[in-house]
Parts: sequence; structure tokens; C-alpha cells
Amino acid sequence: MAEDLREQELQGLRFVTLGQMFLSVTDRSGDKVAYRHFRGSSDSLIDVKYADVYQLVVAASRGLNQSGIRAGDRVALFSDDCLEWVVSDFACICSAVVNVPIYPTLATDQISFILRNSGSRLIFVSNEDQAKRALDACSQLETQIPIIMYDPNQNCPTGVIRWAVFLEEGESRALSEEQFRDEVLCLKSSDVVTIIYTSGTTGDPKGVMLTHRNLCSNVEAVGKIVPILPDDSTIIFLPLCHVLQRTANYLYFATGLNASFVHSVDTVAEDIKIIRPSIVPSVPRLYEKIYANVTGKSRIKKIIADWSKRVARRWTNETLANGSPGGFLKLSHFIADALVFKKIRKGLGGRIRYFLSGGAPLSPEINRFFFAAGLPILEGYGLTETSPVTHINSFQDFKVGTVGKPVFGTEAQIAKDGEILIRGPQVMKGYYGLPELTQEVIDIDGWFHTGDVGEIDDEGYLKITDRIKDLIVTAGGKNIAPQPIENRLISQDYLDQVVMIGDSRPFCSLLVVPDFSRLEEWAKENGKEFSSRLDVISDKDVHSLVEEQVRLPLEGIFSSYEIPKKIGLLTASFTIETGTLTPTQKIRRKMVEARCAELVEAFYASENRDKMVIVEPK
Repeated sequence: MAEDLREQELQGLRFVTLGQMFLSVTDRSGDKVAYRHFRGSSDSLIDVKYADVYQLVVAASRGLNQSGIRAGDRVALFSDDCLEWVVSDFACICSAVVNVPIYPTLATDQISFILRNSGSRLIFVSNEDQAKRALDACSQLETQIPIIMYDPNQNCPTGVIRWAVFLEEGESRALSEEQFRDEVLCLKSSDVVTIIYTSGTTGDPKGVMLTHRNLCSNVEAVGKIVPILPDDSTIIFLPLCHVLQRTANYLYFATGLNASFVHSVDTVAEDIKIIRPSIVPSVPRLYEKIYANVTGKSRIKKIIADWSKRVARRWTNETLANGSPGGFLKLSHFIADALVFKKIRKGLGGRIRYFLSGGAPLSPEINRFFFAAGLPILEGYGLTETSPVTHINSFQDFKVGTVGKPVFGTEAQIAKDGEILIRGPQVMKGYYGLPELTQEVIDIDGWFHTGDVGEIDDEGYLKITDRIKDLIVTAGGKNIAPQPIENRLISQDYLDQVVMIGDSRPFCSLLVVPDFSRLEEWAKENGKEFSSRLDVISDKDVHSLVEEQVRLPLEGIFSSYEIPKKIGLLTASFTIETGTLTPTQKIRRKMVEARCAELVEAFYASENRDKMVIVEPK
């Protein structure tokens, strides 16, 4: 403990371990509401106090002990977000057991890989389907692994243990509360808390080892920047497997506010109206969907929405540059607020003070719109390997198009090849079982090589250019960063998903999944009828519309060789299930190109030389 106390003093941290944080908060805030969750499918919310969480964690810790799980063992959480996930996580933390989160969307082979690679000795699951998939994954292993299922209302497959039984069996060999607290206070800041397997955009996923020091320092650093008030509340809808939601959960727990679980990711829009949070962490996809839905179904509403977007752009630029827009612009913003912005705020529960964004790049156009709507998005940057936050925009230091300045205790620099390097207490301990790879990404001076390309401006703001592995090098030797182009296009009315391709090709092309709901409205306005999505993307007028949506935002901004020469239209979205998106909604570019290989080849075929838009083969 003496070493930890010295480190705490040097770092200025309130807590050196998450276990210390857990005891401190539950002792201090026992009567306050920690979490809320819906009662089944109803709109009724159940309150769970910090004192309740404490008792559940003690019981779950006893269950781990009774199951033969000891300090240093690995336990997998293959589960949807729920109160039991959080309880299991804190029980692992307090028992010095390493939590290995597994995304519920992963295929059986991927689950087996993580279980085998991590050496997990027990698995928590949410429901019957996950229990069966866990059993299938375990069948590929040489050893049997106990499976604990949370949901009491679903059938429990043979060989699976119910959560209630797991807790009851723990009571039969009870660890005293005094022993429990003593074990928590013996945790060290250097102890590994979790092994989080990366999304694996290329190759097998790697297990990122994060320690108490990593996570506590990040909670403290973000807490110095993000304003949290006594009556604030938040929601949990990103996967707790995602390090952004995980660290956010620790931050909110440490500050004693309450967090509500949504019914599911599909019901977020409706659940927000019921929960009425004031702070919402998310990935850019949520903001893209809200932005896309602003335009109404009628021509008049579309005109008003498009005008409000232009006002938002001018008002945000003027406000951030000079602090006070002029009279006419101020009046325009007042009208736009009455017609559009106020309705958005109301539709999101009416209490949101700000959003947090990470995990993927946020379109500057969308950021400006939300800022003007009174819903500022504090965009940040980081990776699983950095716990995750290294940079974030704050209310004091806010610049659209950047991911902000470094958080407390963090250093950043740009290598000669443009790669972003990070040094600080949040940098991971290393990749599990991969010491050589760890040495490749963390150099002798402690700099973590992120694999991202970026720039740091004169004021210290970081701008992400792209991923090194995503950079496109054409056959002519031109280097093209696809993300800035994709980010500019994603805010267009009729484009839902876009992916640039063209590595080692004569020129760049663009794969587009149109926003079919918006195109249906456009079709009705233009007297067209479509019986299928294939009919939509085969229509010549749709081709002209999409070409305009791609060409106009890029002209004059990007060099001619960066602008796509061909556009391919697709009927099916890129999804986690098809393997074209990672569980954190990042594009798997090589997988996309492989799945669309026939269409990609058509871009470069001589017979399509004069075609700008090409439709996916039937």
C-alpha cells in the first residue's frame, strides 16, 4: 500500500484502485440511486441504490469464491448490458479476478478464440440464446467452463447455472464482509483489471491488459474536464464490452450519479424520452441517425430543415470564432431554434446538457449542427489500449474538426511518418501473451504507437487524419486518407453508409448504401414507384441524385485524385453480423471490399469506363 499511496500523491488521484473507489462511493452514497432499469418490457423504471449494488457485489464475490475462482483467474462476460453485468464486473474487481468482456454479437469461433486465448475459467451470459452459444463455443475447447445465466425468466439449458443459484451457493461458504473489504484494500494499482480483446479490423483480436492505474487515471483525467452536476443522470446503451462505456460507467459511479439501462439498442430513441438523461455518451452513429431524421417528410419541412442546417453552420462558426454572432444571424438562429432545434431537444427528453462522442470520427458538419441546437457534442479520442481517452474537447477548449487537447497527465506527439504517439498513465500494460507485439507498439521511451495519422495545431488540438492501415495508395502512387472524405459525405441527405476503396487501383471509388427511407420520400415527391431496393438503385434519376450528393461536397475541398471516379450502389447495409463492421461500428474495409468484389471489379472494367454509377450485381 505504501507504493500505491506514493503513486496516488504523485498523480493526484482520488483512488488508486477501482476497488478502493467502489468501497468509498458505496459507503458515502449508499442511499442514492446508482442504477435504474426497466421492469420487463414496461416503461416502469426500478431504482437500485448504491447500498443495493454493494450487497449484490459482496454476494457475487462469494459466488466466485465458491466456484473456485481465485485472484488472477480470468472470467468472461458474454452478456448484454444489464445490472448483473455491472455487479459481475465489480465482483471481479473486488476479488482481484480479471474480467474478459466478449461482445454478444461475435461468432462462435471468435468466442472460442477469446475463451481459449484468455484462459477464462467461468462465463456469465444474459439469456438462453447466449448460454447455448457459450456452450457451443466451449465444445470447441478441451475443458468445460461453468456458465452462469442472468435472466430468471428464460429456460436454462442443461449444464448452465442460474444467477440466483450462483449467489445462493456463494452464501453457503460465506466470505465475511470483513474479509471481503480486506481483500479489496489489498489490491494494487498495477494489478490487471480486464483483458479487452480488440475489434480485429485486421487479423485475430489482441487482448489489451488494462490495470487499476490505467482506468483510475483515465476516470480522474476525464472527470477534470467533463462537468458533472449533482442532479445529472446518464444512460447505458453502448456495449459495456466497449471501453468507452466501461470507463464512462466507472466515472459516473465515482461521482455518485445514476445511470439507466435502456430496453435495447433498438429502443434508445424512445427510452431517452422516458429516462430523460442529462449526459449521454455515444458513438457517432447515433448522431448521424438523428441528423438524418431532421428532414421532414413534406417538401416544406425539408426546406426548413435544410435552411436550419445552413444557419447552424454559420452560427456555430461565428460563435466559436468571435463569441457573439451578429444581429441577423442571431435572429435566424432564434427562428431555427423555434422551428427545428427545440423539437430535437424535446425529442431527446428535454434535459440533455451535452453528449460525449468517441470510438470513431464525428462529421464536423454534424458537430456544428448539434452545437447550434444547444446539444454540444464533446468529441474525444482514444483507443482500447489507452483506457480509452487521450484527448477530448471541453466547454473551455472546443474546436470543431478536432478531438480536443490532451487530458490531464497525457503527452502526445506526431512521429515523422505522421503517426500519433501517446504517453501517459492510461497506456495499457500490454497485449496478453504477446510481449514482442507489445514492444512493437510501446517503445523504450514509453510512447504508444497508435496506428492513427494526425496533426497537432498551434493551440494543441489534435486532428485525426486516418488509420495508417486504412490509407489508400493508388497504382499511381497517390496517398489518400479516406476518413475525411467519408466523414464529409455521411452528412448528406441520401447517403447512409459510404466506404472508399482503391488501394493499388488506378483510381478511387466509393461504395454507397443509400438512405432508402429518404429515397422513398424523394420518390413519392417525384411521382416514382419502386417495388424493391434494387429498383431504387437501378433508377437513372437516383443515379444523378447520388452522384450530386457525392460530387458537390467534395469539389473544391479535395484534390481531383482524391474524389471518387466511380460510385457503386448497394441494397444491403454494412453490419456486424455480415462481418463488415466491428462491434464498435468501425468499417472493416478489407472485408467490405471482399464481399463487394464483383462490384469493385466492375469499377475498373473497360466496358464501364463511361459509367459514373454502377449497381451491385443481382
